[in-house]
Amino acid sequence: MKVSVVIPVYNEIGTIEEIISRIHAVQLEKEIIIVDDGSTDGTRKRLKEISKGKENVRIFYHNRNRGKGADLRTGFEAVTGDIIIVQDADLEYNPREYPMLLEPILDDRADVVYGSRFLGGPHRVLFFWHYVGNKFLTLLSNLLTNLNLTDVWTCYKVFRKQVVKDITLRSNRFGFEPEFTAKVAKKNFRIYEVPISYSGRNYSEGKKITWKDGIEGIFTIFRFWLLD
Repeated sequence: MKVSVVIPVYNEIGTIEEIISRIHAVQLEKEIIIVDDGSTDGTRKRLKEISKGKENVRIFYHNRNRGKGADLRTGFEAVTGDIIIVQDADLEYNPREYPMLLEPILDDRADVVYGSRFLGGPHRVLFFWHYVGNKFLTLLSNLLTNLNLTDVWTCYKVFRKQVVKDITLRSNRFGFEPEFTAKVAKKNFRIYEVPISYSGRNYSEGKKITWKDGIEGIFTIFRFWLLD
């Protein structure tokens, strides 16, 4: 099966080349689809250089910053693979774990797989309140979806291409995470979680999600479960 790795990118000049190299090192039939979200730090120029001569790398450019959800919609429309992997452009998540993430789908046990940072994998120790916020939002999502996920806000979401054909995604920013979860739950897709490692960044290293995204997440959970 061919895998499509979709990467939303915003101002990641320091990591973009390395993450592409790490994905290339994984022995899979794959394509890499990158959506630059109006970067202003030189990322766009570097992407144009990286893509030269690489048939399995395709790059799309947004003229302005629209958010992760908008980037992913652009990427999902372009995929040609059978399975989609969402990959952040930083180095927090390790592509070497793709085989483990793909296994439940390849074994026909799952349609969607979440890579959970809270199931025992090694992780960098960082912010207590980020952990509390994540657990609260995941609990709230679980209450409405009747799922027992441990990490709704994980980057690593892996799923059959048919999944995004069967749902309509609308969120532009990090609201993608609870929206996607609500909609795959409503469609009764088979969902698995597997433990992953996590090398989290702090804000001085480029982390972008903030408490404002947490507040937005609360409204997004209710909006897409109750109203959409």
